[in-house]
Amino acid sequence: MTPLIKEKIWGKEILLKLDYMFPTGSYKDRGASVLVSKIKELGIKAVADDSSGNAGAALAAYCAKAGINCEIYCPESASEGKLAQIRLYGAKLRKIPGSREDVAKAMQEKVKMRKIFYASHNWNPLFMEGTKTVFYEICEQLNWKTPDSIIMPVGYGSIILGIALAGRELRDMGIIDNLPKLIAVQSAVYPPIYEAFKKGETKVTPSTPSGHTYAEGIACANPIRGEQILEVIRQTDGEVIKVSEGEIAEGIKILAQRGIYVEPTSAVVVAALKKSVKIEDSKVNVVILTGSGLKATDKILEIFIRHKAK
Repeated sequence: MTPLIKEKIWGKEILLKLDYMFPTGSYKDRGASVLVSKIKELGIKAVADDSSGNAGAALAAYCAKAGINCEIYCPESASEGKLAQIRLYGAKLRKIPGSREDVAKAMQEKVKMRKIFYASHNWNPLFMEGTKTVFYEICEQLNWKTPDSIIMPVGYGSIILGIALAGRELRDMGIIDNLPKLIAVQSAVYPPIYEAFKKGETKVTPSTPSGHTYAEGIACANPIRGEQILEVIRQTDGEVIKVSEGEIAEGIKILAQRGIYVEPTSAVVVAALKKSVKIEDSKVNVVILTGSGLKATDKILEIFIRHKAK
């Protein structure tokens, strides 16, 4: 049960869901705990996954507790704090040059060759069975009332799809009457969901990165569940917003000045609050903060050196 706290940003009353307050410092613990529990139950002794960092750290931690051998493939540019976690949990770390998609391809080729269990947080539905619990918690914290909107970073979509899944379950059980507007935030460098949504398309066309983003957790050019992500956003009358690197830096600072230290991926939501046309001040608006800044201090220092120079 992570905290849900009141805050005011850009003149808008919001509730911040501090979903980075897990043992490994990100919301990915939700999915990893469920997935690894089932892997343990099945008697699987070794697993592998590809990750931008947070999911890899979460999987490595829960595998360590469960006594399961773990191998994680990450971009060589990933935050050192996340890579250190993976190593210290005892997992084998493979740093891969290139994009996040290059890492996934390298992992999948390795899985085919070695026939190791692919504990993918993007492909395996058990991971979403864990991430959906954030919506259960939000509704419980609001005395089983549905928030009017939920805003969150979106790359491969495990959190937004988990929320949509939980929302349908609670509605089908008669616990809630309606679903919140789901508002996805992307980096302007990697905006495939944004571009497809803007054009009214039902499928996502892989995007070509326009540069480098510090929002490494959503640096996704080709989300494998893109069609599903677009569907749940439209079904809930939501929207997709993209933010610049400068806006990400500003978001980190604004939250830090309120005593909240998050990684760049989480900070994308701050500028989105200002840009959103769906968020109404008189409504209940929940913002999910997904990863701790303590995992990415090296990147945060780079951001402020870079933007100060400009």
